[in-house]
Amino acid sequence: MLTIHDKTFVPFIAARDIQQRVAELATQINRDYHDKQPLMVVVLKGAVLFAADLFKQLTMPCEITFLRVSSYQKTASTGHVRQLLGLSEPITDRDVIVVEDIVDTGLTLGDVCDQLRESRPASLTVATLLFKPEALQRQLQLDYVGFEIENRFVVGYGLDYDGLGRNTKDIFVLSE
Repeated sequence: MLTIHDKTFVPFIAARDIQQRVAELATQINRDYHDKQPLMVVVLKGAVLFAADLFKQLTMPCEITFLRVSSYQKTASTGHVRQLLGLSEPITDRDVIVVEDIVDTGLTLGDVCDQLRESRPASLTVATLLFKPEALQRQLQLDYVGFEIENRFVVGYGLDYDGLGRNTKDIFVLSE
């Protein structure tokens, strides 16, 4: 059990299951990009742990960079994306893999992908650790999905509640 501020969270996805799934995703990406040199664009802050574990298992030459956006307040998406820190690397004609922690409404990721496509990358794929299909409000192409989960609030392994809870190895879900 984990208590953050006024909320109680219970175990949901164990660290060993997360690491096994990250390894499986890395195998898929290694296969798909074996003859390429992709640029991983990591959406901060939530995706940093997932991206680091994934990046360590990629075997092709690749680079990593970070993009910071915000669309959450407390436990709900605001639906409005604010780009806080943009890319410094050019992505034109690059193979880009966007790495996200969680896709729920799809509004944040959709906006990020739209902005990236304006720079005309050679390809753009998405890797997300978690996907909540029930919450999706905007259709997206998700190429690498760690886990499909129900529409419940989760913390841990990079995901937070009001800034806290990111530093756990497991993922926890809000207790009902």
